[in-house]
Amino acid sequence: MAWKVELDPAAERELDKIDRTSARRILAFLHGRLAQIDDPRSLGEALKGARLGEFWKYRVGDYRIIASIEDGALRILVIRIGHRKDGYRR
Repeated sequence: MAWKVELDPAAERELDKIDRTSARRILAFLHGRLAQIDDPRSLGEALKGARLGEFWKYRVGDYRIIASIEDGALRILVIRIGHRKDGYRR
């Protein structure tokens, strides 16, 4: 089963700011591993919280990807891409 991976415009801007090697690694993960797996939830971790329950977190090196999974459309919408140090600030 192949999933369609789409990047939100904000996620595209964040990806453009990342160094080329890391950006390629992230795209390889998204389009290679994540899009080709039967259940993309098996590679990620559900975010916890009342408003975050529909989002999933994926780790790629030092970067974190936040995505929404739409089962009916077989679509993964990437919402955020950022370095882990920025994602865990309070």
